[in-house]
Amino acid sequence: MIRVLVVEDEASFVEAIKVSFEREGFTVDSAANGRQGLERFREHPPDLVLLDLMLPEISGLDVLRAIRRESDVAVIVVSAKDAEADVVTALELGADDYVTKPYSIRELLARVRAATRRRGTAGTAVTVGAATLDRDAYLLRVGEAVIDLPRKEFEVLMLLMEHPGRVVTREDFLDKVWGYTFFGDTRTLDQHIRRLRRRLEEHPGAPVIETVRGVGYRVTA
Repeated sequence: MIRVLVVEDEASFVEAIKVSFEREGFTVDSAANGRQGLERFREHPPDLVLLDLMLPEISGLDVLRAIRRESDVAVIVVSAKDAEADVVTALELGADDYVTKPYSIRELLARVRAATRRRGTAGTAVTVGAATLDRDAYLLRVGEAVIDLPRKEFEVLMLLMEHPGRVVTREDFLDKVWGYTFFGDTRTLDQHIRRLRRRLEEHPGAPVIETVRGVGYRVTA
């Protein structure tokens, strides 16, 4: 059974999540502030964390930093803060996804299921030019350099490198990396692409991610 930790100080949000998620077979634990959230996280490690940013005692971003120092558990930020800078900061710190309030429970459930599904196991490596993605180690190698990518960035790049020279549509990314196709907000994808580009530009011989305007992205050697 999948255990979800909800770190949220609004009791109405917690109750709605608890009722809906438990009906779908999840186990739900909750914490009303950042300090309590970290305590619950360490006492009963969850499979996924739903994390608000505006928390009492310890901010959501500080909770996220602490979690990432200790674990690679899936973290979805759920926040009323919808500015691009807030989304970018959370993703840079290691969040897997970002959902803005108000949200539908159906959307949140879809994102949680996607974040907790098993990783694909077909094959062990994929190569484009001088770059090789090692699925087993979750590492990118470019020549002699070894790059440790966050999980979602790795999965985005893997989907591109599995189809070199071909366009991967935004819908394909949402379906195959995040596991949902019926929500229109692709800011999370765009931020992951921006960060990947910055990482790749530091290594000569790394693949190049090209934008195909209005359609998606493709990778070339």
